[in-house]
Amino acid sequence: MKKLFITVTAGLCSLLATAQQLPLKKEAVFQEGEVLQYKLRYGFITAAEATIKVANSDLKFDNKPTYKLTVDAQTSGTFDVFYKIRDHYDSYIDKTDLLPYFYQENIREASYRRQDKARFTQDAKKVVSNRGTFTTPTNQTFDLVSAYYFARSLDISKIKVGDKFKLNYFLGDEISALEVEYIGKETIKSKLGNIRCLKFSPSIKPGRIFKKDSRLYLWVTDDGNRVPVKAQVEILVGAVTMELKSASGLKYALAKE
Repeated sequence: MKKLFITVTAGLCSLLATAQQLPLKKEAVFQEGEVLQYKLRYGFITAAEATIKVANSDLKFDNKPTYKLTVDAQTSGTFDVFYKIRDHYDSYIDKTDLLPYFYQENIREASYRRQDKARFTQDAKKVVSNRGTFTTPTNQTFDLVSAYYFARSLDISKIKVGDKFKLNYFLGDEISALEVEYIGKETIKSKLGNIRCLKFSPSIKPGRIFKKDSRLYLWVTDDGNRVPVKAQVEILVGAVTMELKSASGLKYALAKE
Protein backbone atom coordinates (compact mmCIF):
# COMPACT_ATOMS: atom_id res chain seq x y z
CA MET A 1 0.00 0.00 0.00
CA LYS A 2 2.85 2.36 0.88
CA LYS A 3 4.69 1.83 -2.42
CA LEU A 4 1.47 2.12 -4.36
CA PHE A 5 0.60 5.46 -2.75
CA ILE A 6 4.06 6.85 -3.52
CA THR A 7 3.85 5.70 -7.16
CA VAL A 8 0.49 7.32 -7.76
CA THR A 9 1.62 10.49 -6.00
CA ALA A 10 4.67 10.58 -8.26
CA GLY A 11 2.33 10.29 -11.18
CA LEU A 12 0.33 13.28 -10.01
CA CYS A 13 3.45 15.44 -10.12
CA SER A 14 4.79 14.02 -13.36
CA LEU A 15 3.97 17.09 -15.44
CA LEU A 16 7.17 18.43 -13.91
CA ALA A 17 8.94 16.51 -16.63
CA THR A 18 8.50 19.49 -18.92
CA ALA A 19 10.33 21.79 -16.51
CA GLN A 20 13.56 22.08 -18.48
CA GLN A 21 11.83 22.57 -21.83
CA LEU A 22 8.84 24.75 -21.07
CA PRO A 23 8.76 27.98 -19.05
CA LEU A 24 6.54 28.82 -16.13
CA LYS A 25 3.48 30.95 -16.68
CA LYS A 26 3.75 34.57 -15.58
CA GLU A 27 2.06 33.71 -12.30
CA ALA A 28 1.20 30.58 -10.36
CA VAL A 29 -2.06 28.86 -11.29
CA PHE A 30 -2.85 28.21 -7.63
CA GLN A 31 -3.41 30.57 -4.72
CA GLU A 32 -3.45 30.71 -0.94
CA GLY A 33 -6.51 28.94 0.42
CA GLU A 34 -6.76 26.26 -2.27
CA VAL A 35 -7.82 22.87 -0.86
CA LEU A 36 -7.99 19.66 -2.93
CA GLN A 37 -9.28 16.33 -1.67
CA TYR A 38 -8.58 12.98 -3.33
CA LYS A 39 -9.66 9.41 -2.76
CA LEU A 40 -7.70 6.30 -3.70
CA ARG A 41 -9.84 3.34 -4.78
CA TYR A 42 -8.91 -0.31 -5.12
CA GLY A 43 -11.59 -1.58 -7.47
CA PHE A 44 -14.81 -0.21 -6.01
CA ILE A 45 -13.43 0.12 -2.48
CA THR A 46 -12.11 3.44 -1.16
CA ALA A 47 -8.73 2.53 0.33
CA ALA A 48 -7.30 5.94 1.24
CA GLU A 49 -7.91 9.68 1.15
CA ALA A 50 -5.63 12.71 0.86
CA THR A 51 -6.05 16.45 1.41
CA ILE A 52 -3.68 18.96 -0.20
CA LYS A 53 -3.57 22.60 0.91
CA VAL A 54 -1.84 25.87 -0.01
CA ALA A 55 -1.20 28.40 2.76
CA ASN A 56 0.81 31.56 3.20
CA SER A 57 3.91 31.00 5.35
CA ASP A 58 5.59 33.33 7.83
CA LEU A 59 8.89 31.55 7.19
CA LYS A 60 11.43 33.09 4.81
CA PHE A 61 14.37 31.33 3.16
CA ASP A 62 17.19 33.40 1.70
CA ASN A 63 15.02 36.35 2.80
CA LYS A 64 12.30 35.36 0.31
CA PRO A 65 8.59 34.78 1.08
CA THR A 66 7.18 31.27 0.77
CA TYR A 67 4.03 29.23 0.41
CA LYS A 68 3.48 26.30 2.74
CA LEU A 69 2.16 23.22 0.93
CA THR A 70 0.63 20.51 3.09
CA VAL A 71 -0.49 16.95 2.33
CA ASP A 72 -2.32 14.67 4.74
CA ALA A 73 -2.95 11.07 3.63
CA GLN A 74 -4.72 8.28 5.48
CA THR A 75 -6.27 4.90 4.85
CA SER A 76 -10.01 4.43 5.26
CA GLY A 77 -12.61 1.71 5.68
CA THR A 78 -11.38 -1.89 5.74
CA PHE A 79 -7.85 -0.87 4.73
CA ASP A 80 -7.62 1.29 7.85
CA VAL A 81 -8.28 -1.77 10.00
CA PHE A 82 -5.56 -3.94 8.47
CA TYR A 83 -2.93 -1.33 7.57
CA LYS A 84 -3.37 2.11 9.14
CA ILE A 85 -1.64 5.03 7.37
CA ARG A 86 -1.39 8.56 8.77
CA ASP A 87 1.17 10.45 6.67
CA HIS A 88 1.86 14.19 6.80
CA TYR A 89 4.04 16.18 4.37
CA ASP A 90 5.09 19.87 4.32
CA SER A 91 6.95 21.71 1.59
CA TYR A 92 7.99 25.38 1.64
CA ILE A 93 8.39 26.89 -1.82
CA ASP A 94 9.47 30.24 -3.24
CA LYS A 95 6.46 32.39 -4.15
CA THR A 96 8.03 33.50 -7.44
CA ASP A 97 9.88 30.57 -9.03
CA LEU A 98 7.99 27.91 -6.98
CA LEU A 99 11.20 25.99 -6.19
CA PRO A 100 11.36 24.18 -2.83
CA TYR A 101 13.52 25.38 0.06
CA PHE A 102 12.54 22.94 2.76
CA TYR A 103 10.63 19.65 2.98
CA GLN A 104 9.59 17.49 5.90
CA GLU A 105 7.50 14.37 6.33
CA ASN A 106 6.03 12.49 9.26
CA ILE A 107 5.28 8.91 8.24
CA ARG A 108 3.08 6.64 10.37
CA GLU A 109 2.19 3.41 8.62
CA ALA A 110 1.06 0.51 10.82
CA SER A 111 3.92 0.10 13.34
CA TYR A 112 6.43 1.89 11.09
CA ARG A 113 7.50 5.45 11.98
CA ARG A 114 9.81 7.87 10.17
CA GLN A 115 10.49 11.61 10.21
CA ASP A 116 12.60 13.05 7.41
CA LYS A 117 13.70 16.60 6.61
CA ALA A 118 15.47 18.05 3.57
CA ARG A 119 16.92 21.46 2.67
CA PHE A 120 17.17 22.28 -1.05
CA THR A 121 19.93 24.57 -2.36
CA GLN A 122 19.10 24.84 -6.05
CA ASP A 123 22.04 27.00 -7.15
CA ALA A 124 24.49 24.57 -5.57
CA LYS A 125 22.56 21.58 -6.97
CA LYS A 126 22.42 20.05 -3.53
CA VAL A 127 19.92 18.51 -1.13
CA VAL A 128 20.89 18.15 2.54
CA SER A 129 18.68 15.83 4.55
CA ASN A 130 18.87 13.89 7.80
CA ARG A 131 19.85 10.92 5.62
CA GLY A 132 22.84 12.65 4.04
CA THR A 133 23.88 15.15 1.38
CA PHE A 134 22.89 14.54 -2.24
CA THR A 135 24.07 16.13 -5.47
CA THR A 136 21.32 16.90 -7.97
CA PRO A 137 21.65 16.78 -11.78
CA THR A 138 19.90 20.13 -12.30
CA ASN A 139 19.07 23.32 -10.40
CA GLN A 140 15.40 22.34 -10.48
CA THR A 141 15.00 19.39 -8.12
CA PHE A 142 11.85 18.85 -6.13
CA ASP A 143 10.19 16.85 -3.43
CA LEU A 144 6.95 15.20 -4.54
CA VAL A 145 4.73 17.89 -3.02
CA SER A 146 6.50 20.91 -4.54
CA ALA A 147 6.75 19.08 -7.87
CA TYR A 148 2.98 18.75 -7.93
CA TYR A 149 2.48 22.52 -7.71
CA PHE A 150 5.40 23.55 -9.90
CA ALA A 151 4.16 21.29 -12.68
CA ARG A 152 0.72 22.86 -12.66
CA SER A 153 2.18 26.30 -13.38
CA LEU A 154 4.20 25.28 -16.44
CA ASP A 155 3.34 26.76 -19.82
CA ILE A 156 2.36 23.65 -21.78
CA SER A 157 0.59 25.46 -24.62
CA LYS A 158 2.98 24.00 -27.23
CA ILE A 159 3.09 20.42 -26.02
CA LYS A 160 2.39 17.78 -28.70
CA VAL A 161 0.99 14.27 -28.56
CA GLY A 162 3.83 11.77 -28.13
CA ASP A 163 6.23 14.24 -26.49
CA LYS A 164 8.28 12.61 -23.72
CA PHE A 165 10.15 14.30 -20.91
CA LYS A 166 12.04 13.45 -17.74
CA LEU A 167 11.90 14.82 -14.20
CA ASN A 168 14.18 14.72 -11.18
CA TYR A 169 12.85 14.56 -7.63
CA PHE A 170 14.23 13.75 -4.19
CA LEU A 171 12.53 10.99 -2.21
CA GLY A 172 13.84 9.17 0.86
CA ASP A 173 17.55 8.81 0.28
CA GLU A 174 17.98 9.26 -3.46
CA ILE A 175 17.42 11.47 -6.49
CA SER A 176 15.08 9.71 -8.91
CA ALA A 177 14.10 10.28 -12.53
CA LEU A 178 10.72 9.71 -14.12
CA GLU A 179 9.78 9.76 -17.81
CA VAL A 180 6.33 10.94 -18.89
CA GLU A 181 4.51 10.93 -22.21
CA TYR A 182 1.74 13.29 -23.34
CA ILE A 183 -1.17 11.22 -24.70
CA GLY A 184 -3.72 13.85 -25.73
CA LYS A 185 -7.06 15.32 -24.62
CA GLU A 186 -9.98 13.50 -23.05
CA THR A 187 -13.12 14.34 -21.10
CA ILE A 188 -13.33 12.70 -17.66
CA LYS A 189 -16.50 12.05 -15.69
CA SER A 190 -15.89 12.98 -12.06
CA LYS A 191 -17.67 13.89 -8.83
CA LEU A 192 -17.39 17.52 -9.94
CA GLY A 193 -18.95 16.87 -13.36
CA ASN A 194 -17.59 16.15 -16.84
CA ILE A 195 -14.21 17.88 -17.07
CA ARG A 196 -12.00 18.47 -20.13
CA CYS A 197 -8.53 17.08 -19.40
CA LEU A 198 -5.02 16.60 -20.74
CA LYS A 199 -3.87 12.98 -20.49
CA PHE A 200 -0.34 11.86 -19.58
CA SER A 201 1.39 8.53 -18.97
CA PRO A 202 4.28 8.53 -16.45
CA SER A 203 6.65 5.57 -16.53
CA ILE A 204 6.51 2.85 -13.87
CA LYS A 205 8.73 -0.14 -13.07
CA PRO A 206 7.22 -3.65 -13.19
CA GLY A 207 7.56 -5.53 -9.93
CA ARG A 208 5.62 -7.20 -7.16
CA ILE A 209 2.73 -4.74 -7.54
CA PHE A 210 2.50 -3.88 -11.24
CA LYS A 211 1.95 -6.03 -14.30
CA LYS A 212 4.71 -6.23 -16.89
CA ASP A 213 2.71 -4.13 -19.36
CA SER A 214 1.03 -1.84 -16.79
CA ARG A 215 0.76 1.86 -17.58
CA LEU A 216 -0.01 4.71 -15.22
CA TYR A 217 -2.35 7.34 -16.68
CA LEU A 218 -2.90 10.85 -15.35
CA TRP A 219 -5.64 13.32 -16.32
CA VAL A 220 -5.18 17.04 -15.61
CA THR A 221 -7.80 19.76 -16.12
CA ASP A 222 -7.49 21.55 -19.45
CA ASP A 223 -7.98 24.98 -17.88
CA GLY A 224 -6.06 27.59 -15.92
CA ASN A 225 -5.87 25.44 -12.79
CA ARG A 226 -4.18 22.33 -14.24
CA VAL A 227 -5.58 20.27 -11.37
CA PRO A 228 -5.03 16.49 -11.51
CA VAL A 229 -8.50 14.96 -11.72
CA LYS A 230 -7.69 11.28 -12.00
CA ALA A 231 -4.80 8.78 -11.99
CA GLN A 232 -5.16 5.09 -12.78
CA VAL A 233 -2.87 2.06 -12.95
CA GLU A 234 -3.39 -1.69 -13.29
CA ILE A 235 -1.79 -3.92 -10.67
CA LEU A 236 -1.34 -7.69 -10.51
CA VAL A 237 -4.85 -8.07 -9.15
CA GLY A 238 -7.31 -5.37 -10.28
CA ALA A 239 -6.65 -1.65 -10.64
CA VAL A 240 -6.05 1.38 -8.43
CA THR A 241 -7.61 4.76 -9.18
CA MET A 242 -7.03 8.14 -7.56
CA GLU A 243 -9.82 10.68 -8.12
CA LEU A 244 -10.46 14.31 -7.23
CA LYS A 245 -13.27 14.36 -4.66
CA SER A 246 -13.58 18.08 -3.99
CA ALA A 247 -11.86 21.37 -4.83
CA SER A 248 -12.19 24.76 -3.15
CA GLY A 249 -10.30 28.04 -3.37
CA LEU A 250 -9.39 27.48 -7.04
CA LYS A 251 -8.02 30.44 -8.92
CA TYR A 252 -10.00 29.72 -12.09
CA ALA A 253 -13.23 27.96 -13.07
CA LEU A 254 -12.97 24.26 -13.87
CA ALA A 255 -13.19 23.18 -17.53
CA LYS A 256 -16.61 21.58 -17.21
CA GLU A 257 -18.69 20.52 -20.19
